[in-house]
Amino acid sequence: QVQLVESGGGLVQPGGSLRLSCAASGSINAIYVMGWFRQAPGKQRESVATITSSGSTVYADSVKGRFTISRDNAKNTMYLQMNSLKLEDTAAYLCMARVVPSLREYWGQGTQVTVSS
Repeated sequence: QVQLVESGGGLVQPGGSLRLSCAASGSINAIYVMGWFRQAPGKQRESVATITSSGSTVYADSVKGRFTISRDNAKNTMYLQMNSLKLEDTAAYLCMARVVPSLREYWGQGTQVTVSS
């Protein structure tokens, strides 16, 4: 079992920045990839960025150059630094962890990011 708790969401103006955090607990040694996903009202959930236990990252085209995903293994925490935020970044942001060997996915409860002027 893995528990994930997100924090750091909020209201920000276009062009602003936010940093999301995802604290993991439980069977953290089994985690091999973590990621941030987002879901806006009426839209499908989409992958924003993922990071493996070795530090390899993948970003959605829509956030490349603006968002940075990172992990602090000592703190069992994953981050998403979001810069140059746009109106279309407004969504609930969810943290995901996939474990081995089952490849089961665990999800946090989500944190709301609203970009508005």
